Amino acid sequence: MRTQRNQTSDPQVLRMAQQLPHEEGTMLIHPPKDASGARRSTTSATFNFINSIIGSGIIGLPYALNQAGLPFGLLLLVIVALITDYSIILLIRAGNLSGTNSYQSLVQSTFGFPGFLILSALQFLYPFIAMVSYNITTGDTMTKVFQRIPGVGPGHILAERHFVILLSTLAFTLPLSLYRNIEKLGKVSLLSMVLTLTILIIVIIRSATFGPQILPTENAWAFAKWNAIQAVGVMSFAFICHHNSFLIYGSLEQPTLANWSQVTHVSVGSALIISAAFAVAGYTTFTGFTQGDIFENYCRDDNLATFGRFCFGLSIITTFPLECFVTREVLSNVFFRRDLSKVEHVVITMLIVAVCTSISLAYDCLGVVLELNGALSATPLIFIIPSACILKLSSGRWYQGENLIATILIIAGLFVMITGLTMTGLNPQDCSHGAEMFYCADANISGTAPPV
Repeated sequence: MRTQRNQTSDPQVLRMAQQLPHEEGTMLIHPPKDASGARRSTTSATFNFINSIIGSGIIGLPYALNQAGLPFGLLLLVIVALITDYSIILLIRAGNLSGTNSYQSLVQSTFGFPGFLILSALQFLYPFIAMVSYNITTGDTMTKVFQRIPGVGPGHILAERHFVILLSTLAFTLPLSLYRNIEKLGKVSLLSMVLTLTILIIVIIRSATFGPQILPTENAWAFAKWNAIQAVGVMSFAFICHHNSFLIYGSLEQPTLANWSQVTHVSVGSALIISAAFAVAGYTTFTGFTQGDIFENYCRDDNLATFGRFCFGLSIITTFPLECFVTREVLSNVFFRRDLSKVEHVVITMLIVAVCTSISLAYDCLGVVLELNGALSATPLIFIIPSACILKLSSGRWYQGENLIATILIIAGLFVMITGLTMTGLNPQDCSHGAEMFYCADANISGTAPPV
């Protein structure tokens, strides 16, 4: 194993470097005095990892089943979860082999500065496009929440998505994004988890109470649909968590590959169960009418769904600054290679937020945004780069042992990326972008069919 480490002046990276394991089962630091501390750290790491996986991307999973077909979509969801689980472990193993302690330093150590630039571009694109999707969701979601206020009708300014996006940006997301220390946003993680579980419960309840009133669309229960590759992009967007892997790994009291594998299996497995439940409940309610944002399917006068919209809107607004922090750090690392001054910090933050807001004001179809982000950035970060790193660092040939699995993942990732982007461009999906669904117009929607 290589023992040469990249030099860094980052205190956080240095602290994490002191905890990196030499080999599986051995550590550079002394073990804790008792096993209870290790159990607590493992439990905490597992919770943080689950929360890292289950984010805003879950809202698009019913749409992914609409793209792929229910049975095949669930199979794809399981496959994406398994690949995520495997690639996260590969990532940490590659970090141990190269003596590095972050995704960026691993890729730079393995593929040099060009690899660092490619990874930086992907790590910028993923949160940047995510912020665009957050703004689109805020505009679509909160307008329907505001319309439940007495006196606020469809023509009111609070029902205008452009105004709502600008309002939330100026009042909440921009001020929160201007923080220099991410620790001040630490409580957002727990709040986001609680809100996500609340939304899951609401979607399951409405599946049982509202779903039977809407006739399934043609081929609603087909095993598979031809544009299933587009669904993989949405699923990849929902499951990506690799940017947090090294940080959570370093938080373990006993950071060994065995302990990390246990944390990863439990975290990804739990996230898969929650995600599958949400996807099935959402899709079976609306079948072929399912939108990229599932809350676009519920009627404006649905009070329970309105509460769910409020929870999701709040979750989105509080998550936006975390993604802005990542994009700002990437720009800082690539162009400045130092801590930003106060003026630079403010200017870059305002520029990032302004560009994201402008794009979200001009474009309002969430499903396509999720597909693009999944295929363009999430897929290479999950499928391709961890596998390429382990192949580069491994002494065996590409077709031997686990190297063959890594090779297959690279080929699969390239196929999903190229095919997904091509199909998204050739077959863009329609979306309601704030319009009331046809079945909401009838007081008794039992047996309602789509308008001719």
